[in-house]
Amino acid sequence: MTPQTVAIASDHAGFRLKEAVKPLVSSLGFTVSDLGPADETSVDYPDFAAPVARGVARGDYDRGILVCGSGVGMTIVANRFPGVRAALCLDEETARLSRLHNDANVLVLAGRMTSPEKAAVIVRTWFATPFEGGRHQRRLEKIKFLETGIDNPCKEVTKPHVPS
Repeated sequence: MTPQTVAIASDHAGFRLKEAVKPLVSSLGFTVSDLGPADETSVDYPDFAAPVARGVARGDYDRGILVCGSGVGMTIVANRFPGVRAALCLDEETARLSRLHNDANVLVLAGRMTSPEKAAVIVRTWFATPFEGGRHQRRLEKIKFLETGIDNPCKEVTKPHVPS
């Protein structure tokens, strides 16, 4: 069985945390593709988020990890690509739920707010947690349809769920 490939990238603010996370991901049995940058020189986060997200969307990579200062910019860019479900995770619980309920395929970390130790817990949890499926699959199907940009004629799929 071929090891899963994880693409990883950052901007300058996330560079140090990216470098700390890479060996951990490798130690978990994944092949890591570092898409940059090579140092802490100031760069624009969309230039590094897009290749990771595009690669995950196309199936070139099984999952991705992105790191910027707050994590917000990388999340915004990654979620522009159909099939990408990028989740900014600041703690173990959001990492767990992003996989369990949302089947997140791109993990986003905040380099200025996350220590390497905390990132290790988040990364381990994120990779160890499977997608639960069930009622959550229905929600992912709705997201997939929204990505097409076409109105859905199937009312039972697009009708919002209103609790009784």
